[in-house]
Amino acid sequence: MVLQRNEINEKDKWDLSTIFATDQAWEEALNQLSEEVETVDQYVGHLLDSAQSLLEITERSLELERQLEKLYVYAHMKNDQDTREAKYQEYYAKAMTLYSQLDQALSFYEPEFMKITEEQMTAFLAAEPKLELYKHFFDQLLQKKDHVLSQREEELLAGASEIFGSASETFAILDNADLTFPYVLDDEDNEVQLSHGTYARLMESKNREVRRCAYEALYATYEQFQHTYAKTLQTNVKVQNYRAKVRNYESARQAALAANFVPESVYDNLVSAVRKHLPLLHRYLALRSKILGIPDLKMYDVYTPLSSVDYSFTYEEALKKAEEALAVLGDDYLSRVKRAFSERWIDVYENQGKRSGAYSGGSYDTNAFMLLNWQDNLDNLFTLVHETGHSMHSSYTRETQPYVYGDYSIFLAEIASTTNENILTEKLLEEVQDDATRFAILNNFLDGFRGTVFRQTQFAEFEHAIHQADQNGEVLTSEFLNELYADLNEAYYGLSKEDNPEIQYEWARIPHFYYNYYVYQYSTGFAAASALAEKIVHGSQEDRDRYIDYLKAGKSDYPLNVMRKAGVDMEKEDYLNDAFAVFERRLDEFEALVEKLGLA
Repeated sequence: MVLQRNEINEKDKWDLSTIFATDQAWEEALNQLSEEVETVDQYVGHLLDSAQSLLEITERSLELERQLEKLYVYAHMKNDQDTREAKYQEYYAKAMTLYSQLDQALSFYEPEFMKITEEQMTAFLAAEPKLELYKHFFDQLLQKKDHVLSQREEELLAGASEIFGSASETFAILDNADLTFPYVLDDEDNEVQLSHGTYARLMESKNREVRRCAYEALYATYEQFQHTYAKTLQTNVKVQNYRAKVRNYESARQAALAANFVPESVYDNLVSAVRKHLPLLHRYLALRSKILGIPDLKMYDVYTPLSSVDYSFTYEEALKKAEEALAVLGDDYLSRVKRAFSERWIDVYENQGKRSGAYSGGSYDTNAFMLLNWQDNLDNLFTLVHETGHSMHSSYTRETQPYVYGDYSIFLAEIASTTNENILTEKLLEEVQDDATRFAILNNFLDGFRGTVFRQTQFAEFEHAIHQADQNGEVLTSEFLNELYADLNEAYYGLSKEDNPEIQYEWARIPHFYYNYYVYQYSTGFAAASALAEKIVHGSQEDRDRYIDYLKAGKSDYPLNVMRKAGVDMEKEDYLNDAFAVFERRLDEFEALVEKLGLA
């Protein structure tokens, strides 16, 4: 049975009292900020009165956003640690409501700012030197000039933001709190209740019958609720398409990528490169079929480790190994890692009602917290270093940049995390002493690449297709979504949809389809990280210094420029092809080990 929250040791829970000492303190801060939001009206119509007015209103707006982020993070994480608790559901709802109110109150800012002339901006910068700090911030705003609406229209959109987010919130509650999965047998013939965490563990079972039963039980549950999930996802897609249309974008994808100043060609290059390299994935799956001795490979056979080596780690062992691997990034980086590991930044174990998966969170004024659902396996070691990569990125950015640039583009987010994964792989391969363990590490890398580059690009294709379908007037029924997903899965894995009927429902359980064109960045990020890790491990001190500069950059420059300075041009396809070259090289070595060890 999955433990209740109060059965988890305190040392294994994140310490959110470093954000607000008590719930009462949070409530008081919420009430105070609510009152401050009501005073914003005094600034309406006065943004461009003078250089001093522009500075004062800009700084006041950012300060209110900064306070709200801190409130939101506390409510969000309290809710995530047990989504069944009504109190923190209410906190989260109140924080989201205040976000909507603040967005609405500040909706005057962009329309008023867009009226500034080049001459006026030059004069303001000369009259008030403190505005120089915000010059890049202003430049970013002006790039959106064609997509900013009138003040009244901006107010209406901001006021509806809570409604626009309801599909995502409904999915989260249904998937994490309300959905009840059946009991199945584990490897020891014990009855265990399926959950997101136990499902992942059972998919790695060496017993095919255990995998099959868990797989069929999980997707039978999603099949039962497929129409509800379809309606929820369709609503989310319609929201993104509507927002893009009213802001004069050609598509939801264009709008989403423009938010990070990323051209759509980056997305198309990714899909094109992955499609060209699908034979590598098919080759790996054919090898998997031989090693497992399963001629009729199914989707529930894709996740079980091929190695017989019990290369597992307790959580404490994983912390030590992560520190050893990440030491290559220097003493300052390592000291930050040790703080995260020792000062309760991490919520470690699964409990009833806890949000599934893993993430790194926090705000400018908090620790860079991490949520895990720990299992004692190699994958979870990689998850730990992945989320640590996010948290170190956040830590460096927040401590280096002023608040206005104290976050980083979503486009850059997955690069730091997957660079850590690649560094860990290099470390493990460097220290391994025997063929069997090397086989296990290569297996993990190949599976990780499959899950990050191939799988996330499959998700990206699906996400773009459903947005296009809705834009073209198609109704996103469960039947439509099932067929689309089954066809894509067959193309990517080379396993027929007729032999794998349950996989057609997988779209229903993927929370990232509610993240508005997020998933492609896992793939681009992993590929860029492959190049960066090569430089960090095998390059010069200058390469490592440039990487740390990337972690510090935040939003002080455009994302593609930040990456160019770090040594990777993401507008070209070269970095993708280089990543596939690494995959192929390690697949070659893996195949040689399979033959040497007589495993197929």
